[in-house]
Amino acid sequence: MSEKHTVGVVGRLVGVSVRTLHHYDEIGLVTPSGRTPSGYRSYSDADVERLHQVLTYRELGFPLEEIAALLDDPDVDALSHLQRQHALLGERIDRLHQMVAAVEKMMEAKSMGIALTPEEQHEIFGDDWRGEEYATEAEERWSESTAWKQSQQRTAKLNKQDWRRIKAEIDALETRFAQAMAEGVEPGSDRANALAEEHRAGVSKFYDCDHTMQVNLAEMYVADARFRQHYEKVAPGLAQYVRDVIVANAS
Repeated sequence: MSEKHTVGVVGRLVGVSVRTLHHYDEIGLVTPSGRTPSGYRSYSDADVERLHQVLTYRELGFPLEEIAALLDDPDVDALSHLQRQHALLGERIDRLHQMVAAVEKMMEAKSMGIALTPEEQHEIFGDDWRGEEYATEAEERWSESTAWKQSQQRTAKLNKQDWRRIKAEIDALETRFAQAMAEGVEPGSDRANALAEEHRAGVSKFYDCDHTMQVNLAEMYVADARFRQHYEKVAPGLAQYVRDVIVANAS
């Protein structure tokens, strides 16, 4: 790099327009220390270094007037400026990381079709909520299905209060299933069939669920250890009972 640089070279070097450099010169923020024989602005290495400092402060959000005051402070040397800029850049990087993390959480929620953060999902559905795991698996298995597309469209409209209500409805239905089992209500009876239809209506809020699809879900409640464990926490044997009730109603 030569000791003197034209305005065009400096602009390309630091990534700003010639117009910006002219403006900085006019307000005395970065004034080129020399002129070419033809009378054009000529920047020294020291001028370019000052320009880099200006651009760093600008990136950090400082107004031009404050930047000029900072750079022209006789009690602050070049190294102190660099140390301060380094610290400020570190703080900004931390904030940007936090923003990235927040955006990623929103992306996760959107990809699951649930307008909730992971923390809100755990708050509503409990510590054993495996929403991310279920969503990934469901997308891999059924992303091309009509049911999956319906679910994505319908859940995208739900907010936190909606999910609280849905969770309460699910809990209440599972409690009624457990009560029926404890009272010896037989699968295929009117009361059991009513519970099965209530279950199907709940599923149909997310996607169209006929009896065949409902039976497939019921079989999964027994076959998949994660679903079985969920129902077993409500009442021992409940997963099998719910399955039997649904299958009997569909027969």
